[in-house]
Amino acid sequence: MPELGTSSDIVFMFLFFFMVTSQLRSNEVKVKVKLPEATEVVKLERKDLSSYINIGSPTAQYQAQFGTDARIQLNDSFKTVDDIRDFIAAEREAMSEADRQLMTVSIKADQDVRMGIITDVKQELRRCSALKIMYAANKAAAK
Repeated sequence: MPELGTSSDIVFMFLFFFMVTSQLRSNEVKVKVKLPEATEVVKLERKDLSSYINIGSPTAQYQAQFGTDARIQLNDSFKTVDDIRDFIAAEREAMSEADRQLMTVSIKADQDVRMGIITDVKQELRRCSALKIMYAANKAAAK
């Protein structure tokens, strides 16, 4: 009687274990964001084509280092408006050529953030030709 090949079973079990226990990378939100109430809500069709910019006061663990003024978070670090161009270029570079046209920038800003910061971010996105912008909002009041 021939022996059973167990190496493929072990590989399958390891593959299954890592698929179940690991999760996709997500950015750590380092700013407080209380979203404003929405009147219209549109769901993103492809979240993989979205890049997120968080704007708000740093969370308690980062306030000693960065203060309490509103900050811009791109991926996992605090940046300035001047860094947005490099951020958008890197995000586009990570996408396929066909998907670059569909890239959406989602701005998640705290409802108490001064409009000047958001305007500066929008102006920089316009200079980068990142014109497809969505704003995150609280769905509770959406109709």
